Amino acid sequence: MQAFLKGPSSISTKPPAAKERGAAGAAGSSGEGKRLKPIPWVEKYRPKNVDEVAFQDEVVAVLKKSLEGADLPNLLFYGPPGTGKTSTILAAARELYGPELFRQRVLELNASDERGIQVIREKVKAFAQLTASGSRSDGKVCPPFKIVILDEADSMTSAAQAALRRTMEKESKTTRFCLICNYISRIIEPLTSRCSKFRFKPLSGKIQQQRLLDVSEKEHVKISSEAVSYLVKVSEGDLRKAITFLQSATRLMGGKEITVKIVTEIAGVIPKETTDELLSVCRSGSFEKLETLAKNLINEGYAVAQLVNQLHDTVVESEDYSDKQKSAIVEKLAEVDKCLADGADEYLQLMSLCALVMQQLTQNT
Repeated sequence: MQAFLKGPSSISTKPPAAKERGAAGAAGSSGEGKRLKPIPWVEKYRPKNVDEVAFQDEVVAVLKKSLEGADLPNLLFYGPPGTGKTSTILAAARELYGPELFRQRVLELNASDERGIQVIREKVKAFAQLTASGSRSDGKVCPPFKIVILDEADSMTSAAQAALRRTMEKESKTTRFCLICNYISRIIEPLTSRCSKFRFKPLSGKIQQQRLLDVSEKEHVKISSEAVSYLVKVSEGDLRKAITFLQSATRLMGGKEITVKIVTEIAGVIPKETTDELLSVCRSGSFEKLETLAKNLINEGYAVAQLVNQLHDTVVESEDYSDKQKSAIVEKLAEVDKCLADGADEYLQLMSLCALVMQQLTQNT
């Protein structure tokens, strides 16, 4: 029996070794090939240095001083997604350490990595305790500290944040921390008091348009000026989202000009005609028409959460409704949004919303 078991194993052990060598060679060659492959535009056009960071003047000014030789405080970057928080600190770190020392001197932990109390106590503490010595090969002055970047810090547990505050104090001679989050309210008070806080503002329309036009020019993309403006509008200050939409639209069109209609499709935005039709059906007071339209909306694959956002803007900005009507509709929109977030049925929530809008728009006529 043992001989029988040994036989196949002895036969099977040698070929895989050869296969592994072949696979390793293939992996090596594919690795070389990968460098030539195109990368997502978001990564391709990520700021390479601090000067390229758009619209965040206060942070850029502080980081420039530290690049000139001044000391760097512990940092806390907060603000909406896609405004350049991670890009800014990575660009600054690359300028500080150069390409050779960057890997040794910077520890980046993201929300996808485990960052419980144990990781903070072991991994971060061990990295922080290492002394920063050595000089850059290009002769530039290298700062005597390392940088720990904790991205999405608002998703860390309170216990992990509490463990971090002592490490920040003890290792202040050799390490600087940069916490990055969307919601500063989720960071415990002892940590915020130890950091210089910088709020990243949503990018202005003008800055976004300029960046999108730069990317379009470099990638030889044909896009109408209306489409660029609409792209800025649907991305809501998130440049990462805008560039991703632009790349998706380019792939979809295959060299043809990108129009507003294409941007609407790519972004999953509900066309203005559809929302206008919904409101006009609500004004008509016909529940049968409303039911048919609601079913069509769901069957078309439109997200009700997106419709809620668009209806909110339409109702608030419109002058056709009284303040009383606006308050009732907006309150219902908030209710529906909460229900959708909790996993309620989209069709039922849409009917519930439309019924109230119909009631508000028909009761005074």
